[in-house]
Amino acid sequence: MTLEKAKTPIRAWLSAMSTAVWWLTCALALPAAAHELQPAIADVQLTATTVRAEVEVSLEPIVLGMDLEGLENTDDANESEQVDALRALEPEALRTRFEAAWPDIQPLIRLMAGDTRLALTVDAVDIPAVGNTELARPSVLHLSAALPDDASDIRFGWDAALGGLIVRQLNANGEVDYAALLPAGADSAPMPRGAAVQQTLTETLLHYVVVGFEHIIPKGLDHILFVLGLFFFSLAFKPLLIQVTVFTLAHTVTLALASLGHVSIPASIVEPLIALSIAYVALENLRGGEIGWHRIAVVFAFGLLHGLGFAYVLGDVGLPPSQFIASLVAFNVGVEIGQLAVIALAFVLVGLPFGKRPWYRKAIAIPASLAIAAIGLYWTVERVFF
Repeated sequence: MTLEKAKTPIRAWLSAMSTAVWWLTCALALPAAAHELQPAIADVQLTATTVRAEVEVSLEPIVLGMDLEGLENTDDANESEQVDALRALEPEALRTRFEAAWPDIQPLIRLMAGDTRLALTVDAVDIPAVGNTELARPSVLHLSAALPDDASDIRFGWDAALGGLIVRQLNANGEVDYAALLPAGADSAPMPRGAAVQQTLTETLLHYVVVGFEHIIPKGLDHILFVLGLFFFSLAFKPLLIQVTVFTLAHTVTLALASLGHVSIPASIVEPLIALSIAYVALENLRGGEIGWHRIAVVFAFGLLHGLGFAYVLGDVGLPPSQFIASLVAFNVGVEIGQLAVIALAFVLVGLPFGKRPWYRKAIAIPASLAIAAIGLYWTVERVFF
């Protein structure tokens, strides 16, 4: 067999691998941008006699009676087109649909005073005007119930079919005293009347480590792609270690500053820039070479942006004032564990079996970087114009 003939099947195999990397990455990332499901946020306030809850949630899937348990994207459901159709309804029309569906929705929402289930009343429904029907339209349910005269603690939760749920107990000043991203179908911790939920330091640390990890895996696809962009620059340990360390230091700084209220930049600015950072880092991989100060500075600058993105998540979940620093550190630790898990998985699947092959960069690193860049540019345009 001649050398030229031997190269032919290899070239065909490399071409197939490059195409597979491209389409697999696009298939995983593009649908998530428009129809991704976010957990609802329930802000609960208690008095001696009354409980009130403001629940920010996408009404359309719930009105349809969709089973959202384990669902991350409405594109994965048979009712996807119906969801988009409801997003096109004017607020009054959607409110009418919700009121008709409320008798079926109410049993799925649990408000417990001790062992007593309380009947919730819908006081108002705030529904935004019609926007881009490809994107979620969060509405706010204003719920209330009378409390029994027994000083019992309150638990709030709902059936897993309604999707993810963050519960926050607010004090009289509107500050978050307790916050939890609940497992599917779970209830909040018992919330005492007139006092904050008392969690041990260990419980708080574990909770926020999990929240931080979940923001990367499986929910942080934009951050995953950025980390993969760092990975495909070089498989050498030193460049990867420098990039990950610089990125970590940068996002830790802005995460802390934003969480403390010292930095505040609208998500409408930060989110497109994060998408652009993904594309930029991936495109830089094409020229290759040794890591230098330019690459380090770029990664640091983009790490600052990603820290602001992490801060938005903490803004939704909330941080308990009494354990603020511990919660912030735990969240950041969870984020780092998630990022290291992404890198470790990339090494196992790509780096170890193919990294030392002479064709690795041409057949894998460059096509993967192009795919990541294309997704980043797509998200940039979508987040700016849609």
